[in-house]
Amino acid sequence: MATSKLVGAWGEALAAQYLQKKRYKLVACGYQCRFGEIDLIVKNRKYLVFVEVKLRKTAKFASGREFVDYRKQDRLRATASMYLALNPTRLQPRFDVIEIYAPEGTLTLNPELTHLEDAFQ
Repeated sequence: MATSKLVGAWGEALAAQYLQKKRYKLVACGYQCRFGEIDLIVKNRKYLVFVEVKLRKTAKFASGREFVDYRKQDRLRATASMYLALNPTRLQPRFDVIEIYAPEGTLTLNPELTHLEDAFQ
């Protein structure tokens, strides 16, 4: 279990670095409330973005985005609503998914990253 948490943290750190290079400012990592957890919260001039990071070794079984089903989306919406209630903003909220494919896990030299903006409403 500890190793999967470390691998997940590694994937979230990769996603955060990618987003910071795209001029997003990191607001929070691993935000939790009673409804669930949001991997990353970032912002730019227009959006406050709630990011779900999906790290996989391969897409043979299913793509990372396919694991963000309607139940997961509902939990993310509820968690984001709680965050917004406690942290009001004028920025437009948005939900993104970042898929990371790392065949060798944390030893992967060039993980493949796909950023899906506005992945769901």
